[in-house]
Amino acid sequence: MFGKKKSSVGLDIGSSAIKLAELEEAPDGMTLVKFGIAELLSEAIVDGEIMDRQAVVDTIRNLTEAKAIKNKRVATAVSGRAVIVKKILMDRLSEEDAREAIYWEAEQHVPYDVNDVVLDFQILKTDVGPKQMQVLLVAAKKEMVNVHAELIKEAGLLPELIDVDAFAVQNALEANYDFTPEDVVTFVNMGAERTNVSIVKDGIPHFTKDLSLGGHTVAEALQREYGLSHDEALKALKGESEGTYNIPQFVQVACDDLVVTLDRALAYLKTSNEAEGLTKIFISGGGSHLQGLKELLVNKFNVPTEIANPVSRLNYDSSLFEAGDPSKEAPVLTVAIGLALRKAGTQ
Repeated sequence: MFGKKKSSVGLDIGSSAIKLAELEEAPDGMTLVKFGIAELLSEAIVDGEIMDRQAVVDTIRNLTEAKAIKNKRVATAVSGRAVIVKKILMDRLSEEDAREAIYWEAEQHVPYDVNDVVLDFQILKTDVGPKQMQVLLVAAKKEMVNVHAELIKEAGLLPELIDVDAFAVQNALEANYDFTPEDVVTFVNMGAERTNVSIVKDGIPHFTKDLSLGGHTVAEALQREYGLSHDEALKALKGESEGTYNIPQFVQVACDDLVVTLDRALAYLKTSNEAEGLTKIFISGGGSHLQGLKELLVNKFNVPTEIANPVSRLNYDSSLFEAGDPSKEAPVLTVAIGLALRKAGTQ
């Protein structure tokens, strides 16, 4: 009765901000007890590469101290070119035997030396052909994972679990929304420099990709067109500028790669009989509120599209959020909440 409540912490290290969320287990479900968002110095992280290590470490440490996070064991995630997520077919084996065989399989599918990557896998289907099974293979370069882990340790935390951004997004939203086995859902998690895209059916990620585009892509287009500084362009995106700019036009141009990628992925899934047609799109991340993004996706794919709410089924004190409304900050916390839920063992 008088024991400590079990808490879990998710830490999302983005290129423009550090986000964390702390959840506690309660008899009626999980409770969001604390969260924090701290902006990073400009160019501290560029294209996923840490350029100013000390600035990132200090930002993480200062945020955890400001939010009085006592639990130092955190879940975090990686993404980008150094992460490979792929569905493969392999001989039908027990999970124990598959764990041995996966290294040989990875050599056929991962464009890196298998000795230079961290591997994990999940058996998706045990019977997809003559003595074969379908497996989700995940590989990440050891160097990137180690750098990520060491960075967190320097900030005084212990990285207990390292996930993939796209999986954390899926985890957060599957915990907060009801999906049928027939639903084909696209998760678009847009940050400052990177967008995680996944297409999921019946809990299985049939397509996962990280794109090099985000809010800064749109900001750079505004800079070129209107002669703005980087800070001025970012203010314009947030609606904090006195100037008038046609932001949806630049969002459409900047997100062309996103639309093309989704078009091709959906066409492939349809021809391979893995997914018939898209039923819904969820947008999360710091770029989720970009003017014209939601409208662009609705017009292109003609399916219900909404900005994700990763706290819709969590308990929380409304005073945590600005004006008691989570709609602005919660989408930014999607990865962090998904990680905290994973660490809590609820998904």
